[in-house]
Amino acid sequence: MTQQAKKIRFEILVVFALSLGASAVYSIFSLLGKLTAPEGLANQTATIHRQLAEREWLDLSYQLLGFTFGLAPVALVLFLLWEKSQSPFKTLGFDLTEPGRDLARGGALALAIGLPGLGLYIASRFTGISAEVIPADLGSYWWTIPVLLLAAVNAALVEELIVVGYLFKRLSQLKVSIKSQILVSALIRATYHLYQGFGGFIGNFLMGLVFGWLYQRWGRVMPLVVAHFLLDAAIFVGYSALHGLLILP
Repeated sequence: MTQQAKKIRFEILVVFALSLGASAVYSIFSLLGKLTAPEGLANQTATIHRQLAEREWLDLSYQLLGFTFGLAPVALVLFLLWEKSQSPFKTLGFDLTEPGRDLARGGALALAIGLPGLGLYIASRFTGISAEVIPADLGSYWWTIPVLLLAAVNAALVEELIVVGYLFKRLSQLKVSIKSQILVSALIRATYHLYQGFGGFIGNFLMGLVFGWLYQRWGRVMPLVVAHFLLDAAIFVGYSALHGLLILP
């Protein structure tokens, strides 16, 4: 192994230790905790976005701080991929050079992933292999919807730019095959969703395979960011709105 390859491997470990790799480890232990609890996996909940303080102004402050500092790993990978001859935005296809095509592809992808994903979640709940996922539990404030939209932006940027754009770039430099790149990326994506149960793992693994294949085909991460944002925005805001109107359990 060359010195450059060692450097790239170490860099990947550091990036993921500061971001989604750490989330994956915590998710594994979260799942272990749910599996060994007396009530069992199916009778537990996994809340994605919750209140962080009882006082409204303090809760909003924490939410905004979480969004701001949550983008630090994105800034890090963009910095690490910056080259003299080309910016990381162009390298990853994370720019506004093809807005119409990116929006169309992202929207179509969100629809193609969203409906089967909902069906898989229902099936996993029915079979007892997943906890009940509560997308949002922030209370009814004037800022609830904007904060949930920011959360969707954060998730889309962090996941797609790091676990797809950055990882694929570095694995290509290590001469890893395209099939292996897609598989590794999908496994990482699935693992940091294990806190939801096995249904979340399966669904995100399949999503990761599709996203990875399309990134290799399109050479642009922007459609994936658009699709991910639309999916999360629909889930977070939709659940919050229905919970308030219908008083869902």
